[in-house]
Formats: sequence, C-alpha cells, structure tokens
Amino acid sequence: MSSSLKLLVALAFSGSALIAQAADLLQVYRDATAWDAQYAAARAARDAGLEKLPQGRAGLLPSIGLSANTTWNESDTTLRATGTTVSRNYNSNGWNVSLSQPLFRWQNWVGYKQAELAAALAEVQFVQASQDLIVRVAQAYFDVLLAQETLATAQAQKAAIAEQLEAAKKSFEVGSATITDTHEAQARYDLAMAAEIAAENDLAVKRQALRTLTGKEPETLKGLRSGVQIDPPQPADPAQWVSQAETGNLAVQLAQSNFEITSREIEKQRAGHYPTLDLVATYGKSGSGFSSSAGGGVDVKSSTIGLQLALPIYAGGAVSSREREAAALSEKARAELDNARRQAALAARQAYLGVSSGLAQVKALEAGVASSQLALESNKLGYEVGVRINIDVLNAQSQLFDTKQKLAKARLDTLIAQLKLKAAAGTLSEADLAAINALLE
Repeated sequence: MSSSLKLLVALAFSGSALIAQAADLLQVYRDATAWDAQYAAARAARDAGLEKLPQGRAGLLPSIGLSANTTWNESDTTLRATGTTVSRNYNSNGWNVSLSQPLFRWQNWVGYKQAELAAALAEVQFVQASQDLIVRVAQAYFDVLLAQETLATAQAQKAAIAEQLEAAKKSFEVGSATITDTHEAQARYDLAMAAEIAAENDLAVKRQALRTLTGKEPETLKGLRSGVQIDPPQPADPAQWVSQAETGNLAVQLAQSNFEITSREIEKQRAGHYPTLDLVATYGKSGSGFSSSAGGGVDVKSSTIGLQLALPIYAGGAVSSREREAAALSEKARAELDNARRQAALAARQAYLGVSSGLAQVKALEAGVASSQLALESNKLGYEVGVRINIDVLNAQSQLFDTKQKLAKARLDTLIAQLKLKAAAGTLSEADLAAINALLE
C-alpha cells in the first residue's frame, strides 16, 4: 500500500472516529441522569418519601418489647434487743416480654392512609424532577447549538466582509470607487471581529453550562438536520391541552395529594377525642437470691393478657386547637390546588402559542433567508456594474446572516416549546426527547 493511500485511509478512519464521538441529545440526557446533583437529590427524596408507607403501616401492627434487669443487693439488719446484725448479700434479676396490638386507634388508621398518599406524592415529585431534567438538558444542548451557529455565522460574515473590503480596496486603487467604500467595509469588518470574539466567549459559557449537567467536557454535538420539518402539536386544539394540564400537570397532582393529606389530618386530629382499645400481653420471669419467707432464693414466672381501654376526657383544649389548625391548613391546600390548576392552564396556553408562533416564524424566516440570498446576489451584481454602492452589499450581507441566525433560533425555540407543552400537560417523557433526537444529523 502506497504512503499516500495509507494517509487517505488514516484520515478516513479519523474522520469516522470524530463522527462516532459526536454526542446526541439522548446521550447527553443519560449522562445528566447519572451526574446532575439536582436530579440525584430528587431521587434520594423519592426514596425517603417511600419510607412513609411502612412507617404508617407500623401504627396498625403489634409492638413487642423486651426488658431485663439485674441488681446486686446488700443489706445489714440490726436487732435492737440483742444488738445482733444480720447481713444479707444477694442478686435479683428478671426479664419481661410485652406485646401490644392496637384494636381501635382511629388516628393510626388515618395516619396509614396519609402515608399511602405521601408515598404516591414522593413518586410524583420524582417524575416532576425527571421532566424538569429533560427540559434543562434540552435547553442547555440547544443553547450550545445556537452558540455554535452564532459563532459560525459571525465567522462567515467576517469572511464575506473581508472579501468586500478587498474588493473595495482594489476598486479604489483603480479609481472606480471612493475611499468611503473602503472605510465602510473596514468598519463592518472590525465590528464582525468583535462579534466573533463575543460569540466565542458565549459558546464557552454555554458549553460549561452543559458540562455542569453532564459532568463531562462537551464533545461535538449533533445539530439539526438541514431543512428539518417540525411537526405541529397534536391535538391541534389548545383547549384540549388546557384541559389535560388542569388534571395531568404534575404540579396539580402534587397539590391534589397535599390537599387530600391535609383533609385527612382533620380527621386524624379529631380522633384525639375518641377512645382507644389495645390488646396487651406480658410474660416474664424474675429471680432473687434471698427470700425472707423461703429463707433462700426464689424464681417467679408471670404472664398476663387483657384489653386496655383509654378514654381521653380533657387535655386543656389542645386536641380541639389542633383540629382547628388542621382545618385551616386544609383550606390553604385547597387554595394552592386552585392556583396550581390555573398556573398549569396558563403554562399550557403559553407553550401551545409558543409552538404555533414558532412554526409560523420558522416558515416566514425560511422564506426570508431565500429572499435575502437573492437580495445579496442582486446587490453584488449591481455593485459590479456600478448601480449599487458598497454599503448596499454590506447591508444585504448583514440581513442574510441575521435572518439565518434568527431561523436557527426559531427552530430550537420551537422544539423547546414542544417539550414545555408536554410538561405542562404532564405527559413529557424520554420518548419525547427521543423524537427530537431523531431530528438531529
């Protein structure tokens, strides 16, 4: 194999390696699930919340306790009549097992039902954190793509202005243009250089923001395919999205669970007026190294079983006060539920409008890019034949690059709006992220 052919093969393999290393949206998301501290905290909070269920169930199950003791006793007894002192040194010990099974404790039953709701609430909170991570990852990913597009646009604009500057200089040298054209092109070139520097800095910031989510230095990211078509939201009726958001939005579900928990808290505190009935049983053994009746050591075994009834009569008004407090907190939770529904409906409307207006902007900007390209070509031709001046060409170039950048931003913003619309309805999942990932190169 010739050296030139070996070089071509090596370049081909290196190019393939670079393509293979390009990260897509799903890969970045999975990296974030393993690294993001906010998501890890939500996962730990979910695990902690699930423990509310066995804690609540414990109030319905029996409790068993074991106690034991051992004591060394020393006593000196002096008879007054004779002055005789009798010393007794002995050990006493024992152990006892007790069992208590609630038969009727209404507050414990209500507490168990609250624990079921609390465990379900912890699951919903974790799903909400997962949806939030999807939106944050997509936003950070698209921010990098947009920053890359901005930098590429700035570099392309600088190169185009440099060509125009060179043409203006040559025209001035041959006397077909004034020095004004050169100065205008030079001023635009200097501004393009400043824009390029700002774009480079912004890209570095956006890449570091993505690194904070994934814990990895951002690799080459796959961008949107050229001319990609974004589908409109389905269903196409905003009222259906609003209706779905008012019930399916995760913030609404959290507020609903919290309202149910606080409503049961009223019943739980009211149970402080109710009697309690428990089954109690004990079994134990005690021993002593000395007994005045037996003259030596004794062992005693004992066992009991029975019912224990307790009836609260008056606790200084604390039970009634806690009941009123629970009622007020329940009203607070009801108001928060109403607010969560309204906010979810508003978020759904805003996201739907964001998608709809974004699609319209994309369509208009696509036409704008085509017309701006034609305008630039016409101005270049006019400049060559002398019917246009240099500033006309520069303005046409600026308009074209500005429109291309706005088009890229509109596409990415529309995709983010789609994710936020699904999140507002409570249906956002990794599958939605995979659908957007399929639009990448």
